[in-house]
Amino acid sequence: MTAIPAHTQQAPRRQRRRPGTRLHYAWVIVAVAFVGILVAQGARLSFGVFVAPWQDEFGVSRGEISLVSTVSFLVYGLTQPLAGRVVDRYGTRVVLSASALLVGAGVALAATARSPLELALTYGVLASVGFGGASQVIASVAITEWFTTHRGLVFALVEAAYGAGQIVVVPTALALVVTVGWRPTLLVLAAMSALVVAPVMLMLLRSRPADLGLEPYGGAPVVPDQGPDQGLAGAPREPGHPAAAVVRPRLRELLRRRAFWGLVGPFFVCGYTTTGMIDTHLIPLAHDHGFGTAATGASVGVLAAFNVLGTIASGPLADRYDSRVILATLYGSRAVTLVLLLLLEAPALLLVFAVVFGLVDFATVAPTQVLASGWFRGHSLGVVFGLIFLAHQIGSAVGAYVPGALHDLTGSYDIALLVGIGALVLATLATLALPEPEPREAPAR
Repeated sequence: MTAIPAHTQQAPRRQRRRPGTRLHYAWVIVAVAFVGILVAQGARLSFGVFVAPWQDEFGVSRGEISLVSTVSFLVYGLTQPLAGRVVDRYGTRVVLSASALLVGAGVALAATARSPLELALTYGVLASVGFGGASQVIASVAITEWFTTHRGLVFALVEAAYGAGQIVVVPTALALVVTVGWRPTLLVLAAMSALVVAPVMLMLLRSRPADLGLEPYGGAPVVPDQGPDQGLAGAPREPGHPAAAVVRPRLRELLRRRAFWGLVGPFFVCGYTTTGMIDTHLIPLAHDHGFGTAATGASVGVLAAFNVLGTIASGPLADRYDSRVILATLYGSRAVTLVLLLLLEAPALLLVFAVVFGLVDFATVAPTQVLASGWFRGHSLGVVFGLIFLAHQIGSAVGAYVPGALHDLTGSYDIALLVGIGALVLATLATLALPEPEPREAPAR
């Protein structure tokens, strides 16, 4: 493979990739971001693996351990819009690499915890700041910079890293906890992030195509007629800046838009019912029904595999069809899957749930991002995506704590599941009421 020219002080001349030449570097960006998110978010999504061991270690209730997850989700969510601001100044390369280091440091310190409070400070705060930076919010900014075509597909590919993390990291962590204990397991996860992923990101990531003298994949974007100082994220900018300034309309202007709240509300419910309730409590729920480690681990792996399939499929669908209809279908289908958990009696039904829920789990992200990237042109997309995903993480925080607290009160997850089903029905209706999508930009030819 031909060596990539080093970045110099002089602005590089932009070039198009000639047909038949090597792969466009945009796909290297996707691959590196995919691996980084897989490891970082795989560690985050492994929280459910540690619930029972932490209960036994510290002699506390499930609700108290769920509070650690709640703190994590809140910090993770609040970090994302802040990371969106930082990425405008320093670029995706710096933010993603530094975030992977923070994940490693926080998870390593969590391995030394002697109380739930120390877990909340190390895993819930320090590692979760890293989770917020090594997320699809920052990756979405990179995608917007590097791609002017097939964004729905690429959004979905990067989002599929979450499912891949569930396939690779969560079952591995579950097996390690059983064999060597939870503390060594956390150290393994920390080493993967800090000693492997962070250096690779620093070496291979580039914030903008201009850093390598390239145009985005698909050619330079057509900038909407907004005036010379109002560039769309991803449009050509002055060279020599890691991420040149983009227009930042006042926050209250964004908050007045019905489209913004029409995405935020259902995405809150999305967080409650996925990373909050299911990713935190599915493993304990399965154990409550008497299912062993093998059946539970197999179900998590199946869910993750179909999560990847559903997520990847959602991207091309979002490129081609009305994303509002896609989202409404996904939220409605997810409500039906939660009914299966209310009827759960045998491992076979748990596998059926894993298949169906996996297909509609993270598949909501690409249609949401496609709508946001079209509706909020001219805004800092790092901030827009960050605020939308903040709502998701607040929902996740509620979904992590409330089911655990209700379990302590009632001895089951049934009430939490019913709440989730009702919220998903409302999310379906709210999504159908969204305004018409705005026309998408066409790449220059």
